[in-house]
Amino acid sequence: MPSITIRGDSIRLDQLLKWAAVVQSGGEAKALIQDGRVKVNEQTETRRGRQIHPGDSVTIDDAVSLQVLSDVD
Repeated sequence: MPSITIRGDSIRLDQLLKWAAVVQSGGEAKALIQDGRVKVNEQTETRRGRQIHPGDSVTIDDAVSLQVLSDVD
């Protein structure tokens, strides 16, 4: 599973999708999330402001999976 490293303790879900280059804009992230196409820790997530922490996994369309890591390991 590919990983993405974040700074700090958490990042918003929509920001993570942009940071990981899964989407190009906040609007695209919002649509993807609200359409129920994103899972956090295997649970469908429709809140774009959901806080993602190191150790979480994010899956898009049951195809792209990301493991979230901290840069302070």
